[in-house]
Amino acid sequence: MRIGVAGVGKLGEFHTNLLKQIAGESPDVAFAGVFDLNPERLQEIGKKYGVRGFSSLEEMAASCDAVVIATTTSSHHAIARQFLEAGVNLFIEKPITTTLEEADELIRIEQEKKLTIQVGHIERFNPALLAVEPYIGEPMYIQTERLSGFSRRVTDVSVVLDLMIHDIDLVLSLIRSDIRSIAASGVKVFSNELDMATARIEFENGAIANVTASRLSRSKLRKLRFFSRNPKSYASLDFTTGKSEVFRLVRPDQLSSKNPIKNFATKKILEQFGEIQESLKDFALDYVSPDVPKVNALKVELEQFIDAIRTGRPAVVTSAEGRRALMVAGRITAEIRKNTADLD
Repeated sequence: MRIGVAGVGKLGEFHTNLLKQIAGESPDVAFAGVFDLNPERLQEIGKKYGVRGFSSLEEMAASCDAVVIATTTSSHHAIARQFLEAGVNLFIEKPITTTLEEADELIRIEQEKKLTIQVGHIERFNPALLAVEPYIGEPMYIQTERLSGFSRRVTDVSVVLDLMIHDIDLVLSLIRSDIRSIAASGVKVFSNELDMATARIEFENGAIANVTASRLSRSKLRKLRFFSRNPKSYASLDFTTGKSEVFRLVRPDQLSSKNPIKNFATKKILEQFGEIQESLKDFALDYVSPDVPKVNALKVELEQFIDAIRTGRPAVVTSAEGRRALMVAGRITAEIRKNTADLD
């Protein structure tokens, strides 16, 4: 399998480095090369990683079975369409496109050509999330916060498509229900697009998600908290530090640890909740802080993309799922525009 990277800015360079590693570890994978509109950057990356620099997308398409698109969001559709029509499988960094019409066209070509598109929603592969998945039930309330500093690199899209869409995709993957309603607000500050936004998403099954994103923060913050049922539980995830915690209501014989020393430490943690233990009657409050494996989520994401092509299995994040996240992002943006007269 010959694979390359289109767009070798900061993120594209990460992809290039990791794909070189994967190619070195996998006999059936060969790194074909890179493409970028900036000839100086193309030459720089080609020399740094010892890879071929393609002179055009046509040349790249003729030499690749799969391509990672890490260009600006506004260019995703045109570049992806060209590769798909040439029979090339695609990993498209999030969001899949800027409009639903563009996404629909890519999905149509993908299906006609029997190709694979995977959308780069990397948080699906975050080890902090994967560590708590075995302990959570059915999330009914989710709260997310994603704060970042300002970057001129992404001012072609709003903070909804830049940052919030990560958490939109996570919410949609965790809550398996249709959306009932969306309320949202946001503001422009340093760019011509939204720089801060918050949204409340209500689902038909009664679940609620509050998502907040800002690219005007002095420090980075990536947190997700959710309350679930079956069993009743509360989970807190810090995607920046990798720390995960789960508090769940279980029968005493279902406690996750039988170690007296660990249970004593857990009891001290639970005492921070006040006198809650005394009100649980026949249940116990269990505390789980699962080990979070030290893995490179982007590398795992790329390996899963390659494996989907190898096996013919659906991608972990399909084009349809990428489209749904884009659709919800669009609804959030529309709500903000409706509620803010001076947004345009």
